[in-house]
Amino acid sequence: MTGEPPHFTRVRSEWTAEDRRGAIRCRLGKFRMRWRVEPGLYALGRPDGDSPVLVTASYRLGFDMLRRDLQGVACWILVLDTNGINVWCAAGAGTLGAAEVVFRVAKSRLAEVVSHRTLILPQLAAPGVSAEDVARLSGFEVRFGPVRSRDIHAYLSQGSQASAEMRAVRFGARDRAALVPMEVGQSLMRFPAFAFVAILYAGLGPGGVTLGRAWTGSWPLFALGLGAVLSGSVLVPLLLPLIPPRAFSAKGWAVGAVVTGALLHGLGLAAAKDPFWIAACWLFFPAASAWMALAFTGATPFTGPSGARAEVRVTLPISAAAAFLSVAALVLSKLRLWGLL
Repeated sequence: MTGEPPHFTRVRSEWTAEDRRGAIRCRLGKFRMRWRVEPGLYALGRPDGDSPVLVTASYRLGFDMLRRDLQGVACWILVLDTNGINVWCAAGAGTLGAAEVVFRVAKSRLAEVVSHRTLILPQLAAPGVSAEDVARLSGFEVRFGPVRSRDIHAYLSQGSQASAEMRAVRFGARDRAALVPMEVGQSLMRFPAFAFVAILYAGLGPGGVTLGRAWTGSWPLFALGLGAVLSGSVLVPLLLPLIPPRAFSAKGWAVGAVVTGALLHGLGLAAAKDPFWIAACWLFFPAASAWMALAFTGATPFTGPSGARAEVRVTLPISAAAAFLSVAALVLSKLRLWGLL
């Protein structure tokens, strides 16, 4: 030991304007990966040696929501280094595990800060943390608290006992809707590249690329592309429990097929188009919707990490095949248009 007292940082429950701006930006895109809190020990209120120790990830939005929900509670918050990933995903990815808990307990010199030997971890951390290993290597007992941080007040007042309601893992429409802007933002980031390729393809003719032909031929593809974003990144998250297939990619394909059919045949985008062009659209856009829906697996407790990885292994080759066949169909469409087929 150095003789110096253990280091910790004091924080407040109240959010600042910066906290609110960060929370909004986290809901809109990749900024969430940069919105991190430094791993270490934090004091909320005026905790003492008997105050509870709550463990969380270094994902800043999760940390901010935890301290906001703990208003009026004097406690210690031990932040693990999860590379800015939230509790659920970090537990599945292995960055939130027993080794990191033990390391952070030792580094923060927690045994010198509190008189008890109990850590309260989020229930969603359970898949990644072996309570037995933590106890054996650090001397601290692990208790898994409620699923939601807003229930911690009641959990602590009940002697660290969680009710069945606190243990229930729910992911209702409101929770899913909160993630829709982020999913849409991620999908739209790829749209400019898609639009560029669509314009080049539509404008390509025997004499080169013309703007008039590019606009006339590309806007139906734009509409279908936005339809895929709508189905895979909006409708699938919102309607998740109501869509029959179990696999996320299958849900995305089913909804994408409905939206693609509505645009192609309901709104007449397929009018005056040749069969190869229509076939390419049926191959590509439902598959794109399926891939976007698959990305949602990382944000929901409806599936585990192993299930998500297994689905990616199945979906990736199918999506690649659909993309290849759609390109081949578009080439045949052009050849037919130019009278070469």
